[in-house]
Amino acid sequence: MHGKFQSKDDIFTAEWKSNEESVVYQSPKLYNETGFKKVEDAKDFINSIKEDAGVIDEVKKTKQKENAPLLFNLAEIQNECTKRFKIKPDETLEIIQNLYEKKLVTYPRTDARVLSTAVAKEITKNLNGIAKGYNNEEVKAFLGKMIKEKYSTDLLKTKYVNDSKITDHYALIPTGQGFENYNNLPEIQKEVYNLIVKRFIAIFYPPAEFNKVSIKLRVKNEFFYASGKVCTNQGYLEVLGNKKEQDKENEDSDLAILNLLKKGDEIEIQNYEVKEGETTPPSRYNSGSIILAMENAGKLIEDEVLREQIKGAGIGTSATRAEIIKKLERISYISINPKTQIITPTEKGEKIYDVVYKAMPDMLNPELTASWEKGLDMVAKKEINPDIFMQKLENYIKNKINKLVIPM
Repeated sequence: MHGKFQSKDDIFTAEWKSNEESVVYQSPKLYNETGFKKVEDAKDFINSIKEDAGVIDEVKKTKQKENAPLLFNLAEIQNECTKRFKIKPDETLEIIQNLYEKKLVTYPRTDARVLSTAVAKEITKNLNGIAKGYNNEEVKAFLGKMIKEKYSTDLLKTKYVNDSKITDHYALIPTGQGFENYNNLPEIQKEVYNLIVKRFIAIFYPPAEFNKVSIKLRVKNEFFYASGKVCTNQGYLEVLGNKKEQDKENEDSDLAILNLLKKGDEIEIQNYEVKEGETTPPSRYNSGSIILAMENAGKLIEDEVLREQIKGAGIGTSATRAEIIKKLERISYISINPKTQIITPTEKGEKIYDVVYKAMPDMLNPELTASWEKGLDMVAKKEINPDIFMQKLENYIKNKINKLVIPM
C-alpha cells in the first residue's frame, strides 16, 4: 500500500510497512510486512487510518560512496557478453582466447577478479600502453581525465589487489600491447576488448558519490517509508555507467522534496492506494547467468564446512564451464534461444533429471562436488592416503551405477 502525502506544495509517495506498533503486526492476513493477501483486507486497513493525520517521525540524511566493481574473470565477462551481445559463453571464450593470442589481454581462463601485488606494481605499463596504442576517443578521454585530475595508479592497498585470492592467474585485464593486431579484428572482438579496457580503467577512478534522504512518516500507529537518492559525483560511473540513466535518476528522484522535511512536520494526506501484484517464479537462466550460478554453486550448500570447501571452485572450472553448457545443448538436454540466450530444459533433459533424481539424488546436489573437493584437499595436505580416497570414489560410483542396472 502506498500513501500520497503533501508538504506545502510538494507531493511525495511513501510505502506502508508493518512494525511492532501496527494493529496488524504478524497478522495472518499479511502476505509479508508490506502487504496483505486479500484486497478487501487492505482496503479495510486503509479505512481505519484514512481520517488520521500524518507527521514526520524520522529523517535520515546520508552520503554514500560506491567503488568500481572488481575486474573481470572469465565467468563475469561471459555473463556480461551474453547480456550485451547475446552470445554464448563458449563464443566469448573463443573471442578472448583470440585477444590473448594477439597479445591484447592477459590469460582468459581465470577465476580471479583481482591482481597480484607484483602485477599491481607494474600496472602503469598497461595504462601507458593503452594510452599510446589504443585509438579509441572515449578511452583516450578517460585516460586524459586521469592525468588531468591526477588520479592515483597505486592499487596496492585497494580491494583490487589480493594475492590470497589468486591461484594460477590474476584477473583479465588489457596488456597495453598487441595493437598492431587490433585493426584486423572482427567488430564483436573489438567491442569485447573495449569492455575489458573500460572495466580496467574504472578501478582507477574515484568512487561514485550519492546523497540519500530516508524518511519515516507516522499515521496513528502505522509507518510509511520513502527515500530519495541522487548522484552528486559520477566517479567511476563516468566510465561504466549510462549517463542517460543517471540523468533520469536525478530527474525522477524525490530527494529535493524529502530534503526539505524535518522531524515533527505535519503532513497532509492526499490519498491511499492499494497496489495489486502477483508472485512470479525466478527468471530463467541465460547462457551467461548459468555460468555465474555454476561458479557460485557453493552458496546453495547448507553445511558450513562443505560450503567453504567449494568456495571459489563451484561446478566445473573457468576453463570447462562453457564446454559443459555446450555439451548439454549438443546432446539435447537443454535448448538455448539464439536471440535471447535463454536456457530451457528439453523433454529429454527433464526425463534424465527425473531418473537421476529418483535413483541418486545426491548427484544433483553441489554438496557432492564439495565433498570430493574436500577429499582432494585432504590428499594434497597428506591427511589421507590417495589410494584410500580413490577406493572410496570407485565404491561410490559402482554403488550408484548398480542401482541403475536393470536385472535380466
